[in-house]
Formats: sequence, C-alpha cells, structure tokens
Amino acid sequence: MRTEDFDYELPEELIAQAPAEPRDSCRLLVLHRADNVIEHKVFTDIVDYLEPGDLLVANRTRVLPARLVGKKPTGAVAETLLLRRREDMDPMGGVWECLVHPGKRLRQGATIEYRAGGLHAAPSAPVVLIGEVVDFVEGSRGGRLVRFSPQQGRSLDEAIHAVGNVPLPPYITGYEGDPEKYQTVYAMKEEHSAAAPTAGLHFTPGLLQTLADKGVRWAEVELEVGIDTFRLVEEDDPTQHVIHTERYHVGQDVVDAVRATKEAGHRVVAVGTTSVRSLESAWDRDAGTLVERQNATTNLFLMPGSTFNVVDAMITNFHVPRSTLMMLVSAFATRDQIMAAYGEAIERRYRMLSFGDAMLIL
Repeated sequence: MRTEDFDYELPEELIAQAPAEPRDSCRLLVLHRADNVIEHKVFTDIVDYLEPGDLLVANRTRVLPARLVGKKPTGAVAETLLLRRREDMDPMGGVWECLVHPGKRLRQGATIEYRAGGLHAAPSAPVVLIGEVVDFVEGSRGGRLVRFSPQQGRSLDEAIHAVGNVPLPPYITGYEGDPEKYQTVYAMKEEHSAAAPTAGLHFTPGLLQTLADKGVRWAEVELEVGIDTFRLVEEDDPTQHVIHTERYHVGQDVVDAVRATKEAGHRVVAVGTTSVRSLESAWDRDAGTLVERQNATTNLFLMPGSTFNVVDAMITNFHVPRSTLMMLVSAFATRDQIMAAYGEAIERRYRMLSFGDAMLIL
C-alpha cells in the first residue's frame, strides 16, 4: 500500500465554490459494496435507502470563526488558523495550537496584532487581539502554539469573534455567501472546530423531519475537527503518517442508541468521516462493545485493513486526493470500489469536496 494508491486527477473546475441551494438538492452517488452497483440520485432520495429503526449518527460540532488575519509590527501580513485550545498550557484558554502563515517567519517570540476588519481595518482602528508565538508544534509544518491576549476590555472569545472569520478550505476561493452555509443545521451553539463536518451540510430541517416521520432515528456525537483536515499524507508509506489528536465525545445516550439499533437488527449510519472516527474510537476492544467517551482524544487512522466495529453504512463527501479521508473511505469499501466511484462521479461532472455533492456507501 502506497500513498499514491489514493491519488486521482481532480479537475479544478469540479471543485464546488458554493453550496447547493437548497442544501438537500445536491447529487448523491450511492455505492453498494456487496455487488459494486453505483446509482446516481439526489440527496433527498436518501430517505429511500434508510429503513425504520436505522440510526443516523452525526457530528454536532460547530465551526469557530478561526481564521485570523493580522500584521506583524513590521507591517507584514500574517494569517493564523485556530485549531485547538491548549488548556494544559493555560487553564484560562489563552494558548492555542494554530497553523500560521508564513510559518518560517513566525518564530518564537514573534507577535501579531489583529484589528476588527482584518486587512481592511483602518490604520487607526484599535488592536483587538495580540498573539505571541510561544513554541512550535512538533511534527507540524506551520504549526505553532500562540498565546492570545485580548485588548479593549474584551474577553478572549469576544476578541476572536471581533477579528475572526469562518475558515473555508483553501480550495474554496472568493465565496461571499452566508457563512452559516458552512455550518450544519443541527450544530451546537458552542464553537470548537477548525472545519465543518461537511457530510452533514446537506441536511435540512425538512429532510430531518421526513426521516424522523419514517422512523429513522438520530443521535449526535462531537469531534472537534483539527489539524489533519488541512494536511495531506506526504509520506510514500501511509502507515508512517501520524494523525494529530482530536477531542471527541460519545455520550451514553449514543451508546444506548447504537446498542438498541444493533440488537433490533438495524443499521448504524454515520454522517461523515468524523462521526465514523468518533464511533470507532469509542469501541472498547477488550470489552467488545461501544462505551461512553467524554472529553477523550483520538488519533485513530482508518486505512485499508482496518476493522469497523460500529458503523454499517456511511454518508460522506468526495475528498481531496492523497488524504487520510480517501484512505478511510477506501477502508470502509475497497480502494477499487472508491476509485471506480470517483471516476464515474468525475465523468458525470459531480461537484467535489466540501461544498460539493455527497456519497452514500452501503
């Protein structure tokens, strides 16, 4: 197994630059693992593939306004992407693990000033937030630990909201629509993630109600999407790639719902790869069962050869070539099945990546 095995040619014009409107009108590729059949539908057709008693498990995390653009004292522009609070370094939450750009020029002791309005702020606008690079993140290109100090009598959260923007992926350029379109309709109020769990972006309140009326059940986990969303696998041997840890929560209500679903002979359907990783991380191999996990961390890397103990079916988007997510879906199906499905999607001009179309793997 080589990283190049999970590469494919992605036409730039197929990278979706805005979400479908309405959300649930996007296309849906249905992949049947048992017989290699591929069907082409729209997302609302997902109702036809779910049965009463099936359990959908979604990641309820909400995206932070985590993209901060400021300036160094020299006037040079510096961009910061908030990834994870480091309470182990500051119980008050002032230290964050970040990606910074340009990374080589932001060494320990470097400071960045952030003003409301970002790069468009007037020179006379007051500084709202100051960041100081205090350390490097080991094994991460551009990763830094940054200590943030709010100004103007604001709390840290107030300052971040004053200067931050929702961090759309770098392949989405020029989007000026509603930033709420990069949040799921069921997201919690608290903001913890650096990126959206994009498979859930296709659900609308109306579709959720239709599924509930059919008897499809719903449960929610939380995984704080972090640094590996923005990293491709650079090693030739993917087993040498190290996934950074992400915080996740699987409540007892989810454990009970999964157990009841399995005992009744129904399916657990994960909404997105982050839900998959949450559920499979909460599997206790010694006990042979799913267990509650609160404020836990995971670096689970699912690739071909991995075992799935909880998830029976998966809703997902189309992923970046050579990514850990390509490896995860290739583990759930097979590499050949996924590559065939991606080839057909590209031939039929599906919209790809975060704002793009969806796939249901049965």
